[in-house]
Amino acid sequence: MLLKSAAKRIFYSFVVLFLLITFIFFLVRLAPGNPTDKYISPKLSTELAAQITKSFGINEPLHIQYYEFAKNIFSGNLGISYTYRTPVEKVILQFLPFTVMFSIISFSLQLLCAFIFSLFSARRLGKPVDKLLTAVSLALYAVPSFFTGVFLIYIFSVQLKILPSSGISSTGSEYFSSFEIFFDYLRHMILPVVTLSLSGAALFYKYLRDEIETVYKKPFVGFLRSHGYDENFILRKHILPNAAGPFISIAGVELGALLGGAIITEVIFGLPGMGRLTLEAVLSRDYPLVIGCTIIAGVMVIISNFLADFLKAILDKRKLQEGVAG
Repeated sequence: MLLKSAAKRIFYSFVVLFLLITFIFFLVRLAPGNPTDKYISPKLSTELAAQITKSFGINEPLHIQYYEFAKNIFSGNLGISYTYRTPVEKVILQFLPFTVMFSIISFSLQLLCAFIFSLFSARRLGKPVDKLLTAVSLALYAVPSFFTGVFLIYIFSVQLKILPSSGISSTGSEYFSSFEIFFDYLRHMILPVVTLSLSGAALFYKYLRDEIETVYKKPFVGFLRSHGYDENFILRKHILPNAAGPFISIAGVELGALLGGAIITEVIFGLPGMGRLTLEAVLSRDYPLVIGCTIIAGVMVIISNFLADFLKAILDKRKLQEGVAG
């Protein structure tokens, strides 16, 4: 039954993904301009202009283009990037590893900060420090990422000159020792990771803190206290497991969004990731690359949501076993 439900979920997820890339297919082609604009000038003959258009595969009617697109997708062929002149999957493989690493680091930092501050607030619910942390988290979540990034660059790169403002390595880093390369890379990643992590950490903190407060109000907590159970035991064994379920769902969505490409952060700091690649593909009307980036983003969201559901299932099973044992 479980396998059947999982198979059905996978099937519907990929149907939605295909509908999404179909929507993107028509959207980018209906937008003003096309990939040949930078290659065709009024000085070219009509025959040469038509030949250039044909070479991009956009000379056919839209429904025929869509048929070819669907046929290629189902055969695993994403096409050739107009900009890079190489298969789309090869271009994506150049940028995807960085985004995966960048996203996992940021996501881990978000979870760590949210967990630490949520536990801190859980023992001080309703007190001034708890209210202060809640207000700060709301403020951080409300600040746009581009503002945070520019602000951090101005403070730490322009004014203090202690951290680089863009890229992932310094000029001449190929001559550095292994330790110097690592330290240089670390310095370049500090501002982007902080920029990407602040709003997510604030969201996770607020959500987990509110879930903890909700669980604390449940009748069973009063029952446990009346039977003399220690507050730390109640928090560790009962409050956190019950608050973690809904929190995991939110975390799965956030992880999928990060893996799909943190566009704003990667553009601001000039990072070689999927977000920046997607934006460049859209601006250059690189249709195959836009579709490829969309597919990767969609698959990442699907995978992260499945991981979240898997963790929730394990957590629910564990709670059920503890309940039976109790």
